[in-house]
Amino acid sequence: MRGFDVLVAVLALGAFAAVPDGERADLVLRNGKVLTMDPARPVASALAIAGDRIVAVGSDAEIDRLRGEGTRVIDLAGKTAMPGFIDGHAHFVGIGDARIALDLRGAASWDEVVARVSAAARKARPGEWILGRGWHQKDWASPPSPNVEGFPLHASLSAATPENPVLLSHASGHAAFANAVALERGGVGRDTKAPDGGDILRDASGAPTGLLRETAEELVSAALQKDLARRTPAEVTADLDRRIDLAVEECLRKGITSIHDAGSSLDVVARYRQRAEAGTLGVRVYAMLSSSNEELEREAARVRVIGAGRNHLTVRAVKRLADGALGSRGAWLLAPYADAPGTGLVTYPMKDLERTAEIAAANGFQLGTHAIGDRANREVLDVYARVLARHPKKDLRFRVEHAQHLDPADVPRFGKLGVLAMMQGIHCPSDAPFVVARLGETRAREGAYAWRRLLDAGARIGNGTDAPVEDVDPIASLHASVTRQPKSGPAFFPEKRMTRTEALRSYTVANAYAAFEEELKGTLAPGKLADVVVLSKDLSTVPDAEIPSTEVLTTIVGGKVAFSAGR
Repeated sequence: MRGFDVLVAVLALGAFAAVPDGERADLVLRNGKVLTMDPARPVASALAIAGDRIVAVGSDAEIDRLRGEGTRVIDLAGKTAMPGFIDGHAHFVGIGDARIALDLRGAASWDEVVARVSAAARKARPGEWILGRGWHQKDWASPPSPNVEGFPLHASLSAATPENPVLLSHASGHAAFANAVALERGGVGRDTKAPDGGDILRDASGAPTGLLRETAEELVSAALQKDLARRTPAEVTADLDRRIDLAVEECLRKGITSIHDAGSSLDVVARYRQRAEAGTLGVRVYAMLSSSNEELEREAARVRVIGAGRNHLTVRAVKRLADGALGSRGAWLLAPYADAPGTGLVTYPMKDLERTAEIAAANGFQLGTHAIGDRANREVLDVYARVLARHPKKDLRFRVEHAQHLDPADVPRFGKLGVLAMMQGIHCPSDAPFVVARLGETRAREGAYAWRRLLDAGARIGNGTDAPVEDVDPIASLHASVTRQPKSGPAFFPEKRMTRTEALRSYTVANAYAAFEEELKGTLAPGKLADVVVLSKDLSTVPDAEIPSTEVLTTIVGGKVAFSAGR
């Protein structure tokens, strides 16, 4: 017994002085506030790490007894260390994509979107795809003219980009806007029928406006994929690695040590595994497969893996989408939208979802289902209830991804069924400007981002960002969780806020549990993985107004400093 094993055994006996000569911590953090999230010792001033594990948490004097000549010491200088953030729902490769694509966030008008795309087109080769992301009509000072349902027509964009196909993803990720060249490439015209679960927005004459909702996006993205398929295998791998590297860099800079990747293909997950086992993945990934039911039946047993590459990759979840997003009016509602006809879109049949759940249960997989509208949440909970009743002895931990808008009658079902509500705090203030318009005052007050009601009813809430829909920054999402404060105007039904402790647990303890990793992550305690973030301020006590200015100083993954603001 040597190294980590010796230290754990000694600490279990409470005998700091008995550590054998030569057996010392590799890394010590001291002289600060260690916010452990562990009820057994919530706060300390120092911690010790050997290898990739925490071996002790205590006072400076206690931890100093584990230092040796080779121990690296980080002086916290009064700053706060806490468990590395776990983003409970994001799109990992998409974070890298967002660093590459044209950034349309913050555009104050449709004209500004067109101007940014036009500038990119002037630098592009004829025929080259121009991809953008992040526009949202709620950010525009006024609706474009002309418009349909507040969305523009493609004429001005097409005039500015006559030689390039353009595809611009909505900030929600549930709609896209295409110019004339891209629509033609995708075969989208006046007589094109929208696919199931999708919608082609049309003008009064029946011509496509350019807006494609949900599965209708695939008509144009299929043309993009056809062009991408011309790359060599080496080019495909190099492109994927670039996106992964950019995502890793962004996560570490934001203090994220683990991320739940909400839906990836078998090929992408295979590359994750290669990199995890080679020690080059950088952050820990809990991957959800987006494979079809047929693929899952063939491949689930083969691709399931727990803790590959020294706990850098776990593949034991499946992702499905039951509906769209509220902003694009794709969320599936029990009653019509308050500001438009219709009740949204069903993007995956419930009978197929039930089959997915059974495949998952049979193969030791978790199921996470995107559900935003109150009807989508009810239907998904109904499916889960039936499947869970057939497997009463299995620890399945089924999840609802987003759970944004709930009928009050369905709130208690999360706790009773043990279904996890995987929500994103930052979505609340981001969506606040249009939620009441979409749902009406009563529905918005009773069921929109119902954190307080869910927690009081015994549900577990995991937090995240849905990046790149939102910035992957956990500090912004934590601030939103405890304030529900949009950029301007009053807080959005503030009575449903989380407490500070609840919000911090939602980004650490709850997300570790949501990935079956509560024995490895979520708290700073002996035996846990040494994943730590050092912050400029104490998020447990700093005034609400100061949370956004909190900086990530150091990110540690597996006992190694992976990011330092000083470098």
